[in-house]
Amino acid sequence: MARFFTTSVIGGQRRLLLFLAHLGLAALSNWLAFLLRFDQTIPVAEWNLFITLLPVLLAIRALTFYPFRLYDGLWRYTSLWDVRDLALSIVASTLLFVGAVRFGLGARAYPSSVIMIDALLLLCLLTGLRLLPRFIRETDWMGSGQKRVLVVGAGDAGAMIVREMRNNPSYGYRPIGFVDDNPAKNGHRIHGVTVLGDRAHLPRIIAEQSPEAVLIAMPSAKPATIRAMVKALEPFHLPIQTLPNLRDLLQCRVEVSQIRNLSIEDLLDRAPVDLDPEPLRALVQGERVLVTGAGGSIGAELCRQVAGLNPASLVLLDRYENGLFAIANELAAAGKTCVSSVIGDVTEVGQMNRLFAEYRPTLVFHAAAHKHVPLMEGNPCEAVLNNVGGTRIVAEAAHRHEVDRFILISTDKAVNPVSVMGASKGVAELLVQRLSRTSRTVFATVRFGNVLGSNGSVVPLFLEQIRAGGPVTITDPNMRRYFMLMTEAVHLVLQAARLARGGELFVLEMGEQISVLEMARNLIRLSGLVPDQDIALTYLGCRPGEKLTEELVAPHETVEPTLVAKVLCVRPDPARDLAQLAGFVAKLEESAAEGNVSKVQALLCAVLPAYCPAGLSLIQEGAGDTDALLSQEPSPTPAGIETVAGLAPTVPHRRE
Repeated sequence: MARFFTTSVIGGQRRLLLFLAHLGLAALSNWLAFLLRFDQTIPVAEWNLFITLLPVLLAIRALTFYPFRLYDGLWRYTSLWDVRDLALSIVASTLLFVGAVRFGLGARAYPSSVIMIDALLLLCLLTGLRLLPRFIRETDWMGSGQKRVLVVGAGDAGAMIVREMRNNPSYGYRPIGFVDDNPAKNGHRIHGVTVLGDRAHLPRIIAEQSPEAVLIAMPSAKPATIRAMVKALEPFHLPIQTLPNLRDLLQCRVEVSQIRNLSIEDLLDRAPVDLDPEPLRALVQGERVLVTGAGGSIGAELCRQVAGLNPASLVLLDRYENGLFAIANELAAAGKTCVSSVIGDVTEVGQMNRLFAEYRPTLVFHAAAHKHVPLMEGNPCEAVLNNVGGTRIVAEAAHRHEVDRFILISTDKAVNPVSVMGASKGVAELLVQRLSRTSRTVFATVRFGNVLGSNGSVVPLFLEQIRAGGPVTITDPNMRRYFMLMTEAVHLVLQAARLARGGELFVLEMGEQISVLEMARNLIRLSGLVPDQDIALTYLGCRPGEKLTEELVAPHETVEPTLVAKVLCVRPDPARDLAQLAGFVAKLEESAAEGNVSKVQALLCAVLPAYCPAGLSLIQEGAGDTDALLSQEPSPTPAGIETVAGLAPTVPHRRE
């Protein structure tokens, strides 16, 4: 109550002061109008007229100003609307005064020119009174503590952001100039800030103005334009910031708070993907969903998007507790109460059977896999046990427990593989294809390339090397890769799952392959550093299992469009005979469990002829004959372990 009373008193005092200020300026403008009309020497008769009618004029002005609420506005936010109200109130009071003088008081000798000059002067004085606090406040942006910002783009977004900077000095930005390629804007001023030239004049502009940062205020700019800007700014060691893309802006107004550092995603030539979740709701809503590898980057994003689609339950499975703990806590903080976290290993058949029996999932996303190519080259047996054996065990459990849909997350490295990781994922794809021919469960595979920010992506490694001061290590200057944003990739995985009818292999359209070298150089530039000067780049040569370019579709596969943009359906070779796959996989898993690297490589090569690593001793020595390999029966299936018809029996795994 006391606070309300205090606020009311202060508000009343402010209105009284404003009232007196308005009357004072009204009297001043009327006196100045007489001075101007009579060339600074007011005749006695006109002076008496001024003295006699001034109280009438002030009374009319005061009464007219009140309905227009001229005493209520916050002058720090004065705008054209306030000037409009001032003009209307002055016009209204002037007309009332003229009527009172001519018809009420009979003072027909009152000069008409004085009335016009008085009205114009009063409008200028009252407008100036309102603009004075704003002018005083906005001059603070010229202080030495503000960051000098060069704004690229003198369009609507650039104009709005500069106005915000000047209106709010507390943000700490001082716009010192615009850069815009439109020659018609060159030399003009926007909110007091000059358009200094186009991008070709950047060296001169930066040398003259010494900005501390560059803001790219072009929300609709294409990645190629931003890349060109980043490259042009490379020699100047300037941090580069930007505004959200148009597809990210939820409001038309651009604000300083939306300024963010330029990221590598801004430089990717990717058409935006419609991330509307509503078409996916029918896939997930009310379903019991299991995500394996939930603690990984892809698995975690799957959990986030699935949890937002109202499943009946969501089971998070991973054998590494840290990642699982992080995503489980994140979902709990978001209010998702249907989530269960399970520490488990997809290569343990008994554990998987118990999990499926307890939670009865109806939709399974199998994202658990070993994905680091160089690491798997040194541990090929573990790659097979996890990527092949784990896929088989989870897929069999899904078949046995009559899961509605099973979606395998695969990789472009499974196409014509040259690495153990890629070959193991290729065999996993074949396993799912074979099982789809005999199972009532809908089995499908989704294959895509590198995902920015994922654990297997090169981007986090580059950023870590840049933070450490370099060097940034690149295998080969000609290496190119597909890249996709995490949210887009997982959204399209869910779309593919919605389309699956059984046996399909879906590929996500990932645009053009991007130079890894150029990506590394851009990341260095985005850090405000200069490649080869501040951060060295070194070339290591291709490591075992790496290709210069990746493929999403093999030559023997055909691609068809689907009803969902960016999702393609790959039809595998229909002549491919998978009858012997069970025997191959059984022998492959047994060899991996024994740690027999040569035999594992030979069997992978037998299943996928494109995979033939150098130094494959068994094949070179003639010991890798397919029939000979298959004639060696796998170890007997341990008692109590079930098998699925046509598939490999469960092989006991040797755990390190």
